[in-house]
Amino acid sequence: QVQLVESGGGLVQAGGSLRLSCVASGDTYPVNTIGWYRQAPGKQRQLVTTINRSGNINYEDSVKSRFTISTDNAKTTWFLQMNNLKPEDTALYYCYALYYGTEYWGQGTQVTVSS
Repeated sequence: QVQLVESGGGLVQAGGSLRLSCVASGDTYPVNTIGWYRQAPGKQRQLVTTINRSGNINYEDSVKSRFTISTDNAKTTWFLQMNNLKPEDTALYYCYALYYGTEYWGQGTQVTVSS
């Protein structure tokens, strides 16, 4: 079992910044992929960014120039730095991990961006 605990969401004005954090515990080795997803009201959950064990990073196009994922060496703690936030970024953000071929999710943290 793997448990993911995330934090850092909140209410911010357009153009502002937030930093989300995720901490993984349990059977976290070997790690395959970690990252972040989000789910906006009335929409399905979608990928924001991932990083794999080789250090390769993917970003969804709309966040590529504004969001940055980072992690510790063991990939048991990771972050999402969100800059220049836009109202369309408003969503419930979930941290994500893939271990032993199984997907794990955090509880979600709400990010609300006002115009």
